[in-house]
Amino acid sequence: MRVSKRASGAIAVGAAFALVASGCSSSDSGSDDTGNSTDGAIVIDGGEPENPLIPASTTETNGGKIIDWMWTGLVEYPNNGGAPQNAVAESIETTDSKVYTIKIKQNTKFHDGTPVKAKNFVDAWNWGAYGPNGAQNSSFFADIDGFSEVNTVDPDGPDGPQKAPEPAQKTMKGLKVLDDWSFEVTLAAPTAVFPTKLGYSTFMPLPDAFFTQSAEEFGKKPIGNGPVKFVSWENNVAIKLTRFDDYQLRDKMKIKDVTVKIYQDDNAAYSDLVSGNLDFQQQVPVSALAGDKWKTDLGERAVASTTPSTGIIAFPIYDKRFTNPKLRRAISMSINRQEITDKIFFGNRKPADSWANPLTPGAQPGNCTACQFNVEEAKKLLAEAGGFTGKLSLYYNADASHKEWMEAVAQQIKTNLGIDAVAEGVPTFAVFRQNINAHKMKGMYRAGWQQDYPDVENWVNPLYVTGGSSNDGLYSNPQVDALAKEASGAPSLDASHAKFAEAVKLIDQDVPSVPIYFGGQQSGYSTKIKKMELTNVGELDITSVEL
Repeated sequence: MRVSKRASGAIAVGAAFALVASGCSSSDSGSDDTGNSTDGAIVIDGGEPENPLIPASTTETNGGKIIDWMWTGLVEYPNNGGAPQNAVAESIETTDSKVYTIKIKQNTKFHDGTPVKAKNFVDAWNWGAYGPNGAQNSSFFADIDGFSEVNTVDPDGPDGPQKAPEPAQKTMKGLKVLDDWSFEVTLAAPTAVFPTKLGYSTFMPLPDAFFTQSAEEFGKKPIGNGPVKFVSWENNVAIKLTRFDDYQLRDKMKIKDVTVKIYQDDNAAYSDLVSGNLDFQQQVPVSALAGDKWKTDLGERAVASTTPSTGIIAFPIYDKRFTNPKLRRAISMSINRQEITDKIFFGNRKPADSWANPLTPGAQPGNCTACQFNVEEAKKLLAEAGGFTGKLSLYYNADASHKEWMEAVAQQIKTNLGIDAVAEGVPTFAVFRQNINAHKMKGMYRAGWQQDYPDVENWVNPLYVTGGSSNDGLYSNPQVDALAKEASGAPSLDASHAKFAEAVKLIDQDVPSVPIYFGGQQSGYSTKIKKMELTNVGELDITSVEL
């Protein structure tokens, strides 16, 4: 649920892609002298990653941002929201949107000094797709011919006694190394959006060293190919990165060291930011928004931006209490999103009214009819569903500012439907995500989405297609699956987006989750930073930082 970053330069071949800009920011010292930056260091806020740092196994933002910084992909997404542009790729060519020939630059290296070759992409993608490896992002490789032969379906789901059959193959027939610097990708069907995806971290290369050890061992001391390399990781304390001096692409680091300090409380991070002990906080706490306190505290160092992200509350549909779509729709329609964005976020976020964030190409605004606030209709639907008995828990991770808005949602459900709804905090994001991935949630739960690549496909396939990488509630509708498959295999973006719109209409009737607000981000930085930019998803572009 992330995006890669950075960029300027040649446009990836065969693409007419666009992303309406999310915010970026800079503060200019008025000088081109970056001498103070060369050996400088910054400390930025972060959270404990859920898993070891492996691109194909990371689906959350705490680990995702580290991977975004440590790796560079075939393409990258500009900070200003423009079209994807070539990075490691020299060219991406196709005549039919089905067979792609990808040539890579010959002067790039991994952090261990070994060259990045075509086989490092092919081997990484095959590892990520191979079902027994358990990569959470494996479904992103489903476009490639032969995926079904390396990734088999569990007949009774992840919690059933049966296991998925052993795959017939270990590698996908749609991947072929042509020489050291080029490879061919054959898709199962023409897919116009495929080049757009290639900046997402799942598609990053892996060094030969990855395949000489266990994935977990590698993920604790990862080797990437990006502008910074790994130094150390002290659990729940800090992750340290340093400049990779042999980095050969455009976006070289202007500073030397980056420490990601892991916080369990974003109010503590904000206190450090205001006092000068933290150099960047991506999202200031809700407590700092009232009366624009954060702007008073930070002055010109307060950065407001709009990001392609949505705050969501999801249903564990594997819990039989939530299998009735009328119940799910009733709960959604009992929530006054405008009141929450006005009173909790002080107008800094917008009420969600669509299933995909409107900043995303192909997204249709206003297509979430279940997002409409209608108490009478909600009561009617609840009655038709047979009501709800017992306590309705709404879980959230307590190490970030979710308590206030989750409690507000719970109170609205309680007031408007008479359900005993209670918001309950889980101490850390890592533990919270572990419970979600293990399908052990005993109530609704916070599940925001930050897009991985700029296309509406990313708001449907991972979240709502059976077996999708982030379909954590185990929602399944064969009609949605069929439409999404047609959409993903459409030969043009227009045709793809039209077919996804049909799938979203069915999703809107099923209400597998509850969109609440569209992301508006409020960031801050220290007086040490003289110049900086945000990526198109609101992360700090560490390659832009000057001191």
